[in-house]
Amino acid sequence: MAKIFSDSIFAEEVHEKSGVVLIDLWAEWCGPCKAMNPVIEELASEYAGKAVIAKLNVDDNPDVPTKFNVRGIPTFLLFKNGELQDKIVGATSKKILQDKINACL
Repeated sequence: MAKIFSDSIFAEEVHEKSGVVLIDLWAEWCGPCKAMNPVIEELASEYAGKAVIAKLNVDDNPDVPTKFNVRGIPTFLLFKNGELQDKIVGATSKKILQDKINACL
């Protein structure tokens, strides 16, 4: 299961830890976000112990989207050792996300 992130734990979970983190920025009302949810859950299972796959609700947590200039959702932020490596805007394929994660591992 994907981890649930919030503004209050973002720095602790992303910037202060080593490793790879993919965060799905989403909202409950967003159709493409809902369509991506099964993909995110599959990635969370597949990458357990290798990378952190997380979700952050933009309606409940406005600080992270503002900090990373998120203008549309879903947006996927990929971090390695606390540094932003990639930003993918819009629904995308599982393969594209896998390729991006694998490039950071």
